[in-house]
Amino acid sequence: MTVLEDRIAMAESDNESTLDEMFERLEKMPVPEGYKVEIVEGTVYMTPQRDTHWEIILDIVEQLRTKYSRKRVKSDVRIDYPGHLNGFATDVTVMAEDAAKTEAGRWRHEDVEFVAEVISKGTAANDYGPKKTAYGTAEVPVYVIADPYQRRCHIYTQPKEGDYEIETTVPFGSDVDLTNTVVGLTLKTDEFPRD
Repeated sequence: MTVLEDRIAMAESDNESTLDEMFERLEKMPVPEGYKVEIVEGTVYMTPQRDTHWEIILDIVEQLRTKYSRKRVKSDVRIDYPGHLNGFATDVTVMAEDAAKTEAGRWRHEDVEFVAEVISKGTAANDYGPKKTAYGTAEVPVYVIADPYQRRCHIYTQPKEGDYEIETTVPFGSDVDLTNTVVGLTLKTDEFPRD
């Protein structure tokens, strides 16, 4: 077992250094303004920000700010998640109150309490697939997908073994009740724009 554990530890450290190298290269590239860049399972994705996308993100952030300090609410900040080369720039993240950055200057996925992703056509499969798995594996307590194409929010709670035990779907215009979760508030969706 020691050999296996050592190989796992080496693979995890290789993932982190490789992610760092990938992001360093990306920072040197001429990424067009208004594009979000992240790495999902080793693949780089660049997605343009649309008005609809931004308005939903801003609406969620404004509602979270009624309860959380500015330092706890993040948007498009790199956080590395479990799995092969997962460096996500989540649309909206809420960090635990006592969260602190690592020596490398990054936030830890262990301190994430809430994640919201707003669907873009080109990367929707990531949000519903590998990112959901990574958030479940990281035991992020609440994961919300706002999908302007379906005009619905998908709420995932109670992470267990790389998945979520509970999924709730709420149409835009209805409230997303998170009062019985670590988030402890209700998100209004009546002003979410639709695509």
